[in-house]
Amino acid sequence: MATKKKTAKKKTATRRKKVPTTSQVTAPKKKAAARKTTRTRKTSTATKTTRSRKKPRTVSAEERYKMIEQAAYYIAERHHFHGDPQAFWVQAEAEVTARLAKA
Repeated sequence: MATKKKTAKKKTATRRKKVPTTSQVTAPKKKAAARKTTRTRKTSTATKTTRSRKKPRTVSAEERYKMIEQAAYYIAERHHFHGDPQAFWVQAEAEVTARLAKA
């Protein structure tokens, strides 16, 4: 009788991936929202003080006269041009002087 020689087969280990159970599964993490960056402007105190200082505007006599003339016209117009023109002029002078004093 002939004996058959058995050849040994190499056993290759096949690894199976472990499947996690439902208790082990977690939801994917959400990405954090991107931060908005804002630039801060550095200003020196010297520039701030120069900005806040305003030169008082000097008005010439001619400019002042024209301002009073125009104001007197609008005052007279509001009164439908009835009344004393000198009273309109005096009122206009008072308004213009007050306006220039504020500035």
